[in-house]
Amino acid sequence: MMKLVQGILEFRKLHLSNYRDRFSHLAMGQKPDSLFITCSDSRVVPNLFTSTHPGHLFVVRNAGNIVPPHEVLSSERASIEFAVSQLPIENIIVCGHSNCGAMQALMEGKEKLPQSLNYWLSFGQDPRSCESVERLAKENVLKQIEHLKTYPIIKEKMDQGLLKLWGWYFDVGTGDVFAYEEEVQSFLLIDSIEGEYILSRLKSLHEKHKNLGTI
Repeated sequence: MMKLVQGILEFRKLHLSNYRDRFSHLAMGQKPDSLFITCSDSRVVPNLFTSTHPGHLFVVRNAGNIVPPHEVLSSERASIEFAVSQLPIENIIVCGHSNCGAMQALMEGKEKLPQSLNYWLSFGQDPRSCESVERLAKENVLKQIEHLKTYPIIKEKMDQGLLKLWGWYFDVGTGDVFAYEEEVQSFLLIDSIEGEYILSRLKSLHEKHKNLGTI
């Protein structure tokens, strides 16, 4: 708690003046183009490793970056449907990470867990198909993307070419981010080459929104 208060004081002293115009603008509303679904783990800081500012990301966080299927009533469902129906969301990213405690709990066996966590992790990837926690974390990202496809509003926008789903993986130990590429069925490091490949696809998607007047 001391770090939080000291951080507020530091922000006011060193940074607030640089953000006043942005906050004034954001007070009128938000227009993020990306919904970022990731783990609650304190080591995973999306705005840091994506170099984004307030207003850029609509973030949903929980243990294990899990998205229950559409038929399950959850706060995740409410947040996702709000974001996709009310905000100019063009991309949804599910981002897992290394050394994930939720995935470790899955590997060790759900029978050892509290009832609430046991139920929550039942929407995660089956650990029997994975040889390590890191592999499970990546497979879990793909499982949650499949769950997203059960949402009617997401399916509709994907069919219209207005929404794309992405699977990412953050390596806590190195700070590297990897993107899943279906063509090679693997997570590739987002370096200059992979980054340009992703950007080329994002530009065409953004242009479609622009032409339709959705942004």
